Order: sequence, then C-alpha cells, then structure tokens
Amino acid sequence: MKTVYSPQPQLDHVVINVADQLDEASVRFRQLGFQLTERGHHSLGSSNHLAIFADNYLELLGYEPQNASQRAELWQAPIGLTGLVWKTEDASEEFRHLERQDLDGDEPAEFFRPVTLPNGSASEARFRTVRLRPALVPNGRSFFCQHLTPAAVWQTVWQEHPNGVEAISEFVIVAQDPAYAAQVYSHLFGAGRIRACPDGAFVLDAATATVRFAAAEHVEQRFGTLPDDYDGSARMAALSFRTQDIKKVKASLLLSKIPFDEQDNVIVVAPGQAFNVALRFHQ
Repeated sequence: MKTVYSPQPQLDHVVINVADQLDEASVRFRQLGFQLTERGHHSLGSSNHLAIFADNYLELLGYEPQNASQRAELWQAPIGLTGLVWKTEDASEEFRHLERQDLDGDEPAEFFRPVTLPNGSASEARFRTVRLRPALVPNGRSFFCQHLTPAAVWQTVWQEHPNGVEAISEFVIVAQDPAYAAQVYSHLFGAGRIRACPDGAFVLDAATATVRFAAAEHVEQRFGTLPDDYDGSARMAALSFRTQDIKKVKASLLLSKIPFDEQDNVIVVAPGQAFNVALRFHQ
C-alpha cells in the first residue's frame, strides 16, 4: 500500500509587506542590525531585500514605482507581516496534498530573480511556490517554497549580521480565537502537530522556529504592543529572533537611536519602529 504524502512543517522564510517603501524599509532594517542583500527584482514584478540566516530568512517585499500595477493583490494587505512560508522539495507534491485536504489555491508557479553572488558572478534565484487557498489565511499568505537554486540564496557571507541574529525563532499570529486560527495548519500538517500551552496559546513546531497562535493579551505581554491598526481579526503580527549575543542587538539599536524595551536578557522593539511588526530578540 502506497504511503500518502504528508508535509513537514519547516519555516523557510517570512514576508514583510512594505509596498512602495522599499527604500525606507531597507534603511530601517539595516539600522535594526540586519545585513540585507542588494535589492532583487522578481520576474513577476515585485522587488525585495533579504536578511539571510542559517536555515530561514526574512524578506522585505515591495515594488518600485514603475511596477505598481503588478502583483497588485499583494499590496492590498496592511503594511507589516503578511507571509508565512514553508520549505518544500517538491511544490507539485505539496499541491496534491493541498487538493486532498481541500486547502488548495492556485497550481504551482515558477519565477526567478537575477542575483549577483558575493564573488561578483551573475546567477538566478529560481523558485516554485504553491499557496494555500487565500480565503483560509486572513491578512496575508501562507505557501510552500521550493528553492531550485538554494546557493543563490544561502551564501555564508550574507548570514553575518551586526545584531548577531542567527535565526527567526518564532512567528506570531494574534487572534481572538487562537484555536480557530490554528485549525488550517492543523489540517495542513496534522492535528498532533499543534500543542496547547497552559497560557492559552497554541504552538506549531517548524524546524528551528515555532509558530504561535495567541490572543491579543498574550502577545502584548510578550511583545509589549500590537500594530496600531490591529482590529481584532486574525493577523500575522510579530517575530522573535535568536541572536548570538543580546549585547550586539542593543548596540545596533543604540547606534541608530531606535527605542526598545529590555528585560531578562530579552529586547523588544515596538511595531511602530519596524514597519508594523513587533520584534523580540533573545539568546
């Protein structure tokens, strides 16, 4: 009997929608202590900067003025965290799984962006992606990403950040009903993957990261505040990062005069300082 394929939850990257503010966003995230790649331009019309870590990465996604009409559906989402992206080695296999689970959106799509590697040579980062049905993911997108040319993304010299960050460790979805918000991922990966926590949150382990579904009060306690335009609906809202040394984070923020809160060897930056995303740094 043939074994039915079941995907494994592994965080590949997160997407922060910055729309027409790529210049401002790249300045701010460098001030936060991240090394960013040069601006990339997708064959689909969007543009980006990346902060690459050992196993996952952060993407600032937006557009340049001449491409404002391309991928216009992306820019309808609020500025802030709008993409939860999973690793896969086979986007077609993921699509078949999504069909079986009645979670499917569009069929897999392939696109690319030119890349200049650290040694100066020209390359292309090529991808195949397949997303969950948009109606199932409020205020954002969740999709699988198959890297056809991983060496065009994960270069060692791009993984060295002044703030010492080594990985995205946590992705937070705030919701009035955290259990309901987690249901789509329970359906996607299996009910046994979702853990209920004593504090009322639900957690999905995703390789070196976790995805946390929590009520507003819980997120405010952990991150200090929520995006100003939070309206009570389920929303991707916050990120945690693991750093080699919390002192490096503090030094970057002090150098750039970015306000922060520090307690118990944890630093929190309010969403108003980071394009509507609450940030938490820890060792």
